[in-house]
Amino acid sequence: MIDEAYDPHALQERWLPVWDRLDLFQAGRRSGPRTYMLDMFPYPSGDLHMGHAEAFSIGDVVARYWMLRGHDVLHPIGWDAFGLPAENAAIRRGEHPATWTYRNIDTQAASFRRFAVSFDWSRRLNTCDPGYYRWTQWLFLRFLERGLAYRKASAVNWCPQDQTVLANEQVVGGRCERCGAEVTKRDLTQWYFKITEYAERLLDDMAQLVGAWPERVLLMQRNWIGRSTGAYVDFRVGDRTVTVFTTRPDTLYGATFFVVAADAPLADELCAPAQRDAFEAYRDQVSKLSEIERQSAERPKTGVDLGVRAVNPVNGEEIPVFAADYVLAEYGTGAIMSVPAHDQRDLDFARAFGLPVRVVVDTGEPDPARTGVATAGEGILVNSGRYDGLGKDEAISRITADLNERGLGVAAVNYRLRDWLLSRQRYWGCPIPVIHCERDGIVPVPDAALPVLLPDLSGDQLHPKGESPLAAAADWVSVPCPTCGGPARRDTDTMDTFVDSSWYFLRYCSPDFENGPFDPEAVRAWMPVTQYVGGVEHAILHLLYSRFFTKVLYDMGLVDFTEPFSALLNQGSVILNGAAMSKSKGNMVELGAELARYGVDAVRLTMLFAGPPEDDIDWADVSPSGSVRYLARVWRVCGDAGRQGPGTHDPALDRAVARTVDDVTRLTESFRFNVAIARLMELTSAVRKVVDRGVDGPQVRSAAQALAVMLAPYAPYTAEDCWARLGHEPEAGDSVHDAQWPQADPALLIEETVTCVVQVAGKVRDRIEVPVTVTEDRLRELALASENVARALGGRSVRTVVIRPPKLVNVVPG
Repeated sequence: MIDEAYDPHALQERWLPVWDRLDLFQAGRRSGPRTYMLDMFPYPSGDLHMGHAEAFSIGDVVARYWMLRGHDVLHPIGWDAFGLPAENAAIRRGEHPATWTYRNIDTQAASFRRFAVSFDWSRRLNTCDPGYYRWTQWLFLRFLERGLAYRKASAVNWCPQDQTVLANEQVVGGRCERCGAEVTKRDLTQWYFKITEYAERLLDDMAQLVGAWPERVLLMQRNWIGRSTGAYVDFRVGDRTVTVFTTRPDTLYGATFFVVAADAPLADELCAPAQRDAFEAYRDQVSKLSEIERQSAERPKTGVDLGVRAVNPVNGEEIPVFAADYVLAEYGTGAIMSVPAHDQRDLDFARAFGLPVRVVVDTGEPDPARTGVATAGEGILVNSGRYDGLGKDEAISRITADLNERGLGVAAVNYRLRDWLLSRQRYWGCPIPVIHCERDGIVPVPDAALPVLLPDLSGDQLHPKGESPLAAAADWVSVPCPTCGGPARRDTDTMDTFVDSSWYFLRYCSPDFENGPFDPEAVRAWMPVTQYVGGVEHAILHLLYSRFFTKVLYDMGLVDFTEPFSALLNQGSVILNGAAMSKSKGNMVELGAELARYGVDAVRLTMLFAGPPEDDIDWADVSPSGSVRYLARVWRVCGDAGRQGPGTHDPALDRAVARTVDDVTRLTESFRFNVAIARLMELTSAVRKVVDRGVDGPQVRSAAQALAVMLAPYAPYTAEDCWARLGHEPEAGDSVHDAQWPQADPALLIEETVTCVVQVAGKVRDRIEVPVTVTEDRLRELALASENVARALGGRSVRTVVIRPPKLVNVVPG
């Protein structure tokens, strides 16, 4: 597949050691504006795959382009190195997770170098290094001091296969996002971050990101945070007050029953003795269901009467109280007023249990009790006493104000977002720096004692047993209390790995800083990130958590910005024959094999030429062999241009170069890489033609040099060799990757003539070269004088002539 003269592997062997020696990509080498280009750092699960090739090709084009524009670019690399895959591999192999992890990091690092990604290797970091997780622990303690880290007992998502807790965001379709096992519930005491305290700011600050982040990512975060406005309303149940949150207090008169989440402590507390057996049997049944199943609109509604009554605060009516599975304990207060006429889930439940349906909002639609379809639209209040006749907004305002005056309700905002569950019952993660003492309770590990290192466990010692493997390390667990000196125990959970990745971009600014997680001056110099590149699968988890961390650090006075990533680009996936690649499906394309067959530059160019970066790339539909042929053509053109002797000057070549520079500059900055490559291909053909015609050598070499520089972000090895073939000496420091991006002469961008299309009745009949300044009268004269137009008219009269100077004339026959 490789051209006989153009050998991409030889170019790789020639130039990679030169670049390593020259250290071309270290931040601080250039004096221009600072630009922070960041790729989402990889997990070291093995060697690089096709998805890595696409994502890092995109980021590398951006970084290299801005370097060529003279910017001082920070383009770092590191590894998100804690996590379950390493621990599971260690169990299978009978080794320490670090062995597998660092071996894979070394493999990926070598592949990244070969793939010619312009990283500043001096800033390399691994989140599993004690020098890194020391500061993860330090940050945890600062959150703890501010009341943003806390412990509570609750029903949590439990993966029976991985034997660990999962955050809500890590449960997809009722299953563990990592292993696919069906998730169950378990009551545990766990650590949480109070991200809900920042819900409003996480929403409001998205205004800074509009137009710079994909709208679908912003929408996903808005929906996940789930802001709802309404009111808290107090119902009396026996001798206690139970508060519910509702977005529609105007429908209170339509509440005909009351529902409590079956797994909420409130349900157990409210249950009458006569209903105890029935309730506990039902609660056991609900515990086997996932949240997805409980929320499914297709499931028949189930529940159990708790044998008590709630008093509606607006009319004093007593309504039955049920425990049901379609209400979740963690949303709102875990209890709802049920208005079956105007909520479909409530209506389905009412029909299943023979409960009354009372319309209180007249929307003009049929009676829900008869149709089985709730009416949720806006309308006029009816059957609501003195509020009848009011519209929705006025009714909500009036009813809420009246409840507030009586001490029975208050306007409120509620969020779907839940606090971040960060405890994990596994070994290979950042230890939680807390000690539990019977006398002093929860005691933070002193800063001077950080990092709390992991004990040395491996193989079968890591096998999950329903609690963290750390709990079995008796010598590690038992420690004196830092406060009283008495016997105490370390916390045996580790942190969710998303904690590690919520601040890594800050550590890159000063990876060797010893006096804190980062040097504030370095962060002020580089942050926020100029351009972030990564997959849309991180839209909620990593991106939301990183935004939360940044806001906390801002409140602590450690950073002076509230959003970490100024701009975000999501790449698509690399698929094969319309399907995701998978070892189990047997449709994997191995990146190493593709690189061996076609060379690095051809694989990079193929990825970038396939389409817009956010689109999926079907490897069955692209042609890396075509990329090899094109790169060989460029390589030969530059070699011939470097040997070109004196000749005639061709102004058309100057204009072609200027137009290409102008186009490729704009296209690269707007991430339209495929179109930019097409323009480079056109310029390559133009240079080839003038070389073959014997155009003046210096002019041709100048054009070829511009071509080589513009090709450099896309195909760095080939561009460097082209640069050398044009007479430069990269080995001596004159690298194409240190060159200046070409500038287009504005005078050459002015088109002296254009082609005007002439139509008759909308069909193209002629094309005429005209000055760009041509007038309408002159265009009309030229069009009507055309023999082709006359033949098309066939003697018919002309009703009108539509003119769009200078490029279009349409003659309309009478």
